[in-house]
Amino acid sequence: MRALWVFVPILGSPLLHAPVLRFDLLRFLKRPLDGGRTFRGKRLLGDNKTWRGALVMTSGPIAAALLLSLWPWYWSKLPDEVRDAGPLVLGVVLGLANTLGELPNSFFKRQLGIAPGAQRRSLSGILISIYDQADFVPFVWLFLLPVWRMTLAQAAIAFGVVTAVHLAINVIGYAIGARTAPI
Repeated sequence: MRALWVFVPILGSPLLHAPVLRFDLLRFLKRPLDGGRTFRGKRLLGDNKTWRGALVMTSGPIAAALLLSLWPWYWSKLPDEVRDAGPLVLGVVLGLANTLGELPNSFFKRQLGIAPGAQRRSLSGILISIYDQADFVPFVWLFLLPVWRMTLAQAAIAFGVVTAVHLAINVIGYAIGARTAPI
């Protein structure tokens, strides 16, 4: 399915972010996006959403899309409209969707009293955790609309595949010390 190939450059995010986290690089950007602000007495996003993370998680897909565009085998798998828009457009769309897609979920989790990295052991907690794995997929769909219209079925399949891949990446990140919890 061509839609899944569109998401491959997203892997640039964990590939770039893991060493930054593991070796605590770019410390001067390790400041919360919300600046410590609160809403209804609770943090807007929390300490885990930083300027460093936003920069790295946006830059990773841009670099990956630019590099992958040099590989004709990969580039030919993309929908014509995405290919025609170019690797920079694809990378920027994916990078921004990846970064901005996490913010609403983080906001709602803080408002529900769920600490960064924590999970609730309930049906709602499981659903939030699942959504958290692919929260950027709806943003990719939205941001790509001017270029290419992903069908609802394609978006649903992408959401499922991205969730599974993200869970695997989380476990690997935990194993190498880049994460404090496996999920």
